[in-house]
Order: sequence, then C-alpha cells, then structure tokens
Amino acid sequence: MASRRESLRPAHLDGTGQWNSPTVTGGSGAWFWDDQGSRYLDLSAMAECSHLGHQHPAVIAAIKRQADEMMFVTSGWGNRTRALLAKKIVEHAQMPGGKVFFALGGAEANENAIKMARWMTGRQKVITRHRSYHGATAGAMELSGDNRGWNYPPGPPGVVHALPPYCYRCPFGLTYPGCGIRCADHIAELIEWEGPRTVAAVLVEPAAGTNGITAPSEYWPRLREICDHYGVLLIADEVMSGFGRTGEWFAWQGSSPLLRPKEAGEGPGVGAAPDMMTLAKGLTAAYMPLGAVVVNKKVADYFEDHVLETGLTYSGHPMSCAAGLAALETYEREGLIQRSKELGAWMHGQLREMAEDHPSVGDIRGQGLFAQIEFVKAGGKEPLAKWPQTPPVLRQLVAEGRKREMSFAVRGNLLILCPPLIIEQADLAMGLHVLDELLGMVDEAAG
Repeated sequence: MASRRESLRPAHLDGTGQWNSPTVTGGSGAWFWDDQGSRYLDLSAMAECSHLGHQHPAVIAAIKRQADEMMFVTSGWGNRTRALLAKKIVEHAQMPGGKVFFALGGAEANENAIKMARWMTGRQKVITRHRSYHGATAGAMELSGDNRGWNYPPGPPGVVHALPPYCYRCPFGLTYPGCGIRCADHIAELIEWEGPRTVAAVLVEPAAGTNGITAPSEYWPRLREICDHYGVLLIADEVMSGFGRTGEWFAWQGSSPLLRPKEAGEGPGVGAAPDMMTLAKGLTAAYMPLGAVVVNKKVADYFEDHVLETGLTYSGHPMSCAAGLAALETYEREGLIQRSKELGAWMHGQLREMAEDHPSVGDIRGQGLFAQIEFVKAGGKEPLAKWPQTPPVLRQLVAEGRKREMSFAVRGNLLILCPPLIIEQADLAMGLHVLDELLGMVDEAAG
C-alpha cells in the first residue's frame, strides 16, 4: 500500500520523477507548515507571488464577503468590485485614461496583450528577449526566450528574440556603464533589420527574476525612446516584478530619469510609462487566480471604436477581483511598497557583506525584496554549471535549508530571494544567517 505522502502525490506530470515535496497544510504570515509538523520560512514567496504571505485576514475576509454577495458575473455585465479594482490599478500604473482587460493569469495576459498590439498596429512581429519568461501557454512560450521552450514545437510565428541586458556576462563583451546601454540600442537595430513597418511591439520584463537578468536603470527609458521613435508599442511584463516586489508599485517606475524632456504636466516617471502592462501574481498576492492587461489612453481609445476580438469566460471573475482589490488596499494601508524598498535595501546590504566571505558568490543583483545570487567557481566567473543546469550543491542547499526551517528557491546557478513583503526583519535576518552558513558547502563545491 502506498504511504500517505505517496498517496497525495499530484496526478499531473512534473517531468522529473523525483517529486517528494511535503504536503502543505497551513500557514501564517511568512511561515507555512506541512502534514509532518515541520514549518518553513517562505523566502521565495512560494512562486514569487505570495506578496502578503499566508492567510492574510484582510484578503480572506474580502473573498468571503464577495462569496456571500455574488459568486460570478460574466464580463458582459458590470461588476462593482471589478470596476473598483481596475480604477485602482490604473491609478498606480500612472497611466491616466487607461483601462484594464482582466485575464486568468500571466500567460493569458501576455497573449492578449500581443493580440491587442497586432490588431491596433496592423503589424505582426513582436520583439522579446532571450533568457526571458512570459508564461507556459503555447503563445507565451514562444514569446519567452527560456530553456523551458526548447523541447516544445514552435508556436505562433512573428517573434524575434533580442540579446538580454545581462551586465554580469554581457553578450556584447562590454562593461557597464561605459557600454552606453548597448543592449537597448540592440533593440533599435532589430527593429531596423526586421523592418519598422512590420514590428508591432517590444515585450520585456523590466526586472526579471528567476532567469536572473536585471537591466541597468537606464535601459527602460531608452527602450521607451526607441519605441516612440519607431511607433512601436512597449509592453512591460510586470507579472513577477509588480506590486512592490522591487520597491516600486511596478519595476519600470524605478528606472533612471528620462533621457528626453518630459512633456508639461507629466508626473514623476510618467513619460517612461509603457503602452501596456501585463500583471498577475502580486495582483491578488496569489490568493486567487487573476491576470490583467493594463493599457494606456492611446490603446484604450483605439478599442473604443474597434472591436476587441478576445474574451475569457472568467475574465474579471468577482471572487478574484475581490482578492485583488483587498490586496491592493493592503499594500496601501500597510505601506508595503515603501517597506519593500527599505527592507530590501537592508537585505541587499546584508547580502553584499555576506558575499565578501564566500568566493562562490559571483554576483548579487536585483531591487527591493527581490535578489538573485549567481554562483561561480572559485577564482573567476566560470559558472558552477552551464545554464540552465542546477548544480547538485544548490539542490543540496535547498534540502539542508528545509531541515533548518528555511524554504529557498534555486534555478540554474541562481538562488532567488523574494520573501513576502510582510516578512518580519528578524525572520529575514534569521533566514540570511542560515543562508550564510549553508554557503560554506557551496564554497567547497566551487573549489
């Protein structure tokens, strides 16, 4: 007879044959626990999405209220909760006159954003980046420049991949800041090579996470300039980086000042705003599934008298929107965006000090409560393993961390730190202390 844990294994295929994770039965704040009585400090916000930690009472209460009021309203009818959430999103997005199309998650948001861009411009090509991730549906996988699509048949045509803004291992062989943000100008070159009249949009993550790419702060406003010059729509994939993860409501808002004068009446950073943003994860703090495409006034106005030939049965589901509205109100009420910036600055400072004692740490990057640690072999920049392979020692680090009540996330040569925004500083300090001790075995493996 199968053991209790084996009987609870998921019915879906995980592709590894090594699934052996504990069954989670509860949580509170930044902690969760399993059916064996072990508890864990969540230092990856589950899947970089549990911004409010586990079982936040304000979000749970909002879901219960909505369940009592109305469980479902199709998108063809109005819904008060949906409207209030859309209004709040547009406000924080700094996109006056914009509107919101609700999807089911990040992949669907990206697919619908691309459909809108192609319909509006009459062009078909979309420029994305290598080492990016935009979702696991067929279209979103094609948009991604990620190894998870290597064994998948080609998806919809018209996607062109650019080299990434990977300063630590610059694909152009240059060094920041003397590079002049060559990685951004590379996008302009691609538009020229592909034909400006054929390119509908540039879709990028302003701050990527599990792929380990963090662009220089000048990169985003330079992309805005390039897209404006060619009449190409700029789409920010903020699925992972949005809602305070980087210390801003949205990661693009933390970019450097514009490289061109702002028009009169523009607020801080508004001139660099994308034409569209795609959202999920922190939109509801993962309490309910929800995605969104936020469009600026130019895009919204176009669809006022052009049919938006898309739709999802559960678009703007009231239960999910209730969770989203409560999550945004909680970010506001508890000052969590600013807290992420301040606590994140402290976390990055601690990590930099830690790195001085560990030759296996090659680079630390990120913003806010979002950090990526890249590991190398001692004495240089050679990675512990070729991307995207995960070195055995990092898997061992995760296993040892669990024994010490810490839940770490790794991918390739990276350790990803992105705790819930509500984590207590003392708990985060404890997690970093455990990480500091565990890095000793990585140093040993690095030679």
